[in-house]
Amino acid sequence: MPFRADRHVKILIIGGGAIGTSLAYHLGRDGAQDVLLVEKAQLTHGCTWHAAGLVGQLRGKRNLTRLMQNSVAVFDRLEAETGQHIAWKKVGSLRLAGSPARWSEIRRSMGQAKSFGVECHSLTADEAEKHFPFIVKDGIEGAALIPGDGYIDPYSLTMAYAKGARQNGVRIEEGVCVEEIVVEGRRAVGVSTNGGTISCDILVNCAGLWAKRVGKMAGVPLAAGIVEHQYFLTEKKLTLDPGLTTLRDPDHNFYLKPDTGSFAIGGWEDGSVGFHRGMPPLDFGRELFAPNMERLELFALPAAERLPVLNEIGIQTVINGPIPVSYDGEPIMGLAPELDNFYVACGFTAGIAASGGAGLALSNMILHGDAGMDLWPFDVRRFGAVQAQGRYLEERAIEAYGAYYKIHWPAEEAHAGRGLRRSPLHETLRQGGAVFGSKFGWERPNWFALPGSEAVELGSFEGKPGWFDAVGAEVRAIRGQAALIDQTSFSKFEIFGKGALEAMQRIAANDLGGAPGKAVYTQLCNERGGIEADVTIIHISDDLLYLVTGSGFGIRDGHWVRRHLPEGIGFRDVTNQYATINLCGPLSRKILQSVSDDDLSNEAHPFLAARWIEVGNARALAVRIGYVGELGYELYVPQEFACHVYETLLGASEPFEVSNVGYRAIDAARMEKGYLYWSGDITPDYNPFEAGLGFAVALDKGDFIGRAALTKIKAEGVRRKLCSFTIDGFAPLHGGESILLGGKVVGSTSSTGYGYTLGKTIAFGYLPAEFSGESAFTIEAFGKPYAATRGPRVLYDPKMERLKA
Repeated sequence: MPFRADRHVKILIIGGGAIGTSLAYHLGRDGAQDVLLVEKAQLTHGCTWHAAGLVGQLRGKRNLTRLMQNSVAVFDRLEAETGQHIAWKKVGSLRLAGSPARWSEIRRSMGQAKSFGVECHSLTADEAEKHFPFIVKDGIEGAALIPGDGYIDPYSLTMAYAKGARQNGVRIEEGVCVEEIVVEGRRAVGVSTNGGTISCDILVNCAGLWAKRVGKMAGVPLAAGIVEHQYFLTEKKLTLDPGLTTLRDPDHNFYLKPDTGSFAIGGWEDGSVGFHRGMPPLDFGRELFAPNMERLELFALPAAERLPVLNEIGIQTVINGPIPVSYDGEPIMGLAPELDNFYVACGFTAGIAASGGAGLALSNMILHGDAGMDLWPFDVRRFGAVQAQGRYLEERAIEAYGAYYKIHWPAEEAHAGRGLRRSPLHETLRQGGAVFGSKFGWERPNWFALPGSEAVELGSFEGKPGWFDAVGAEVRAIRGQAALIDQTSFSKFEIFGKGALEAMQRIAANDLGGAPGKAVYTQLCNERGGIEADVTIIHISDDLLYLVTGSGFGIRDGHWVRRHLPEGIGFRDVTNQYATINLCGPLSRKILQSVSDDDLSNEAHPFLAARWIEVGNARALAVRIGYVGELGYELYVPQEFACHVYETLLGASEPFEVSNVGYRAIDAARMEKGYLYWSGDITPDYNPFEAGLGFAVALDKGDFIGRAALTKIKAEGVRRKLCSFTIDGFAPLHGGESILLGGKVVGSTSSTGYGYTLGKTIAFGYLPAEFSGESAFTIEAFGKPYAATRGPRVLYDPKMERLKA
C-alpha cells in the first residue's frame, strides 16, 4: 500500500552537522523551496562539535584542493552574509617538509594548486622559522606557505550555515530521529521518525557518523567507516601572536592550531581502532572515548621534537572522538546508484574544511544536475557493496586514517584488505613475478619483475620509479613480439531483450547499428554533451549487447545505462562470469591461429570484429580490439576455462617470444597511441569534440542523449582542445602540472607517462583553442621548467596500420 505521511517536503536532509547545514544553506541560497533538515539530537552533536577546525587547501589530490578552495570562498563571505560570527581566522598555514621525498610531494601539490589559482609560496627553513618561531628548523628541507588557510570554530560555522539556511526559507528541526526509510521501486518516498512520518521528493543523507546506518535503511551500502581520532590542548601558558599561522609537520605526524594561550595538536597515527564497523547505534550521543596515551605518544613525542616548548608545558585536555573515514579516505558524494532520488554526502575526514565546497557542489548537483566541478574522486559510485562490508571497510579505513600524513607516492597501492577478489590466473601470474595492485577489490598485475630483480613497488616523485625498466621491457614485448594481459577485472554487462540495440542507440553517441558481430568504441554523453562514460559495446545480436568498461567504473557506468534504459530491457552484471585475456602484439594472430581452427585472417576477422571461436579445447568471444595500439584480441572466456586458455596460448607461443604484461605497460602504450582515460583526460566536463573523439560521434544516426548539444558544439567550434605534448627523455610528470606559453599558465596536464617506444615523456592537456596551433610550450614540474612540444594527437601509428594489420 502506498506510503501516506503526516506531511510532505520537496527536499529532506538528514543530519545537522557542518555538511548537512552547509547543504541546507546553499540550497536555500540558490532558491530551493520547501527544504527541511532534521537532526536527531542538536546541531553539531555528531562529530562536528569536537572537530579541531583547521582549514587547509593544499591537498595531494587536485579535486580535493579545489573543494577546499571553494570552502574558503564561502567562509570569506558567510559572516557578513548571515550576521553570525564564525571565528574565521585566515592566518595562513605552514606545511613543513622534513625529508627530500616530502619536499617533492609538497612541491608537486603546490604545482597542481598553481594551475587553478591557489596562492602558495615556497619557503626555506629560515623563512619558515620567521613565520612560526616556536619550531626547530633542523632537518627542514623546505616549507609551503598558503596565505588563504587558517582555522575556524566548527560550532559557530555550523550555526552560521543554519542561520543562513533559515534566512532563505529552509526549516530545521532538532530532536527528530529518522528510524526508517520507506522505499518504493527506485525511490525513497519518505521517512518514519520518532515524531511522525514525512514524505519527500528528494532525500539527502548527511548523517555523518550514522551515514552508513541511514544508507542501510534505504538499501544503499556505503563505504563510510569510523575510527577514533585524538588531539590535545596544551596548558594556556603561551604568549602567541594573534596572526600566528597554523602548522602541519607530516614527517612528525602532527598538525597544530593556535588557541587562546595554547596549542591544539593532533595527529594521524597507525593503530587506531574502528567503531561499530561504521554503524554506531542511533542513541550514541555527544560522547567521547577515554584517551589512549600510547597512541597519543605516536604524534605527541614527535611534535615535541619539532616544538621544544611542549616539553615545558603540560597537556590540559585530550579529545578522543569518532571521526568518519571512508574506504579510501576521501569523501563520498552524489546520487546513490540504487535509487533515483537518494543523495549522499558523508565520509568527510576533514568535514569542517570541506563543508563550504561540499555543500555548494551537492546543492548544484541536486538543483542543476551539475556539481560545478569534477567530483569523480568523491563519487559514491566509485564504491560498490563489496567496499561497504564491515570488516573489509574497517581494515581499509584504519589504514587510510594512519596514512593521512604519510608520503603518498605516485600510483601508490593500499596494503590492507588485499587479496579479496582474484582472477583464475592469479596464482600462475604470482609465480611468474607479478607485482599486484588493487582495483575495486580485484588483484591485478601492475608489472612483472625482471629475472633476478626484487619485485617491490618503489615509487618516486622526481626520479624514475622502481618498475621503470621492467615496464619498458613489457612495452617492447607488446610492440615487438606478443604479450598476454589478464584483464579479468574489467567490468562487463549484458544488455538484453527485444529492442536492446535500439535502446542503446539512444544512449551511445556512436552508431551501434549494422550487422552484428562487431565492437564499437563510444562515449555515453549527457544532455550537455559531456562525457559520462567511455566504453566498448559489443553487438552480439540486436537483442544482446555486451558493455565493457574499466574495473573501477562499473558501478558508475552501469548506473548511467540502467537509468536510461526503457522498461523491458534487461541489464545484468557478468563481470564475475567471464575472465578476460588480452593477447596483443604483432605475433598475436600467429599464436592465436595456431590453437584455433577458426579463420583469423584479416579478411575473416578484421579490426573490431567480435565472434565466438575455439581456443584449444575451450570457446571464447574473440574481440579484435585493445588499449595498446597493436594487433590484438580480447578473449572473453567463461571463468572455468580461463586457465586452460591461458596455458594453451602460452604453450603455443614457444616458437615465438611472448611475455606477461601488467597495467603499467598498458598505460605507457596507450599514451603513445593517444588513447584517453576517463576521469583523467575526459569527464562530464568535456565533450568528444574537445577531446578529439569526434570520430566516435554519429550525429546522423538519429536521436541520442546529448545529440542536440553536440550538434551545436560541432557547428560553433570548440573553445578548447586536448593536445599531446612530448618532452625529450624522462621528465617527472604525474598529472596536474601547469602548461605555460610565454610564461603564462594556459592549461594543466591530465594524463602523463613515459613513451618507451618514442624515448620521450608524454603528457595530455587541454589548451584554449586559440593556443592549440602553437608548438613550443613549457611544462612546470617541481618548480622546474621543461621544454614541451605540442605534437600530433596520435604519436604512434597514426594511420592505424599496425592495429589493422
